[in-house]
Amino acid sequence: MSVITIERKVLEKNDEIASKNRELFKKNKVFTANLVSSPGSGKTSVVEKTLEHFKGKLKISVIEGDVQTNLDAQRVSKYGVPVVQIVTNGSCHLEAKLVQDALQNLKLEDADVLFIENVGNLVCPAAYDLGEDMKVVIASTTEGDDKPLKYPRMFINASVLLINKIDLIPYINCNIEELRKNALQINPKLEIFEVSCTTGDGIDKWCGWLESKIQKK
Repeated sequence: MSVITIERKVLEKNDEIASKNRELFKKNKVFTANLVSSPGSGKTSVVEKTLEHFKGKLKISVIEGDVQTNLDAQRVSKYGVPVVQIVTNGSCHLEAKLVQDALQNLKLEDADVLFIENVGNLVCPAAYDLGEDMKVVIASTTEGDDKPLKYPRMFINASVLLINKIDLIPYINCNIEELRKNALQINPKLEIFEVSCTTGDGIDKWCGWLESKIQKK
């Protein structure tokens, strides 16, 4: 019982801070997306392609979460956008307090969109609200088509599923239709986009949908 009690207290405190983050985003009219996936699914590549698409159109800031390095922040910084790296030193997810602290290094009044790239993990990040407008879960074709069934909570809490690395379909054992079916079985409301960050396929559709959501903020 003590473990459950401790977890509840931790999540309650996290939700309090997440609510403050959300109020801050709303005050500054910043649309915030929390990108989640297992390691290597292509979160950073999706961020890069999205930044390319919106260059000169939207002002975007980025918070990068990683267990140990700042390599992702180095990649994103090449696109000339404000970026803050959070190194969790082993923790498998971002928490609202870490995001709150990172926001001290960003000027939200100068941003239209904030991307938060979470730590690569499909378990822990599902439970932690960061104050975002939506969670975007990325599943690559190289992971197979059963991820939604194995990690349902993440897909239940997400608004969008990006099926990445579709250019590899001819070379791997993944049935995209089965992946879509499994995802919609878990969450019928999921918006699903098939993309390749290598060829650029599907990026325009994803960004067009995202822009429509941003405009409604």
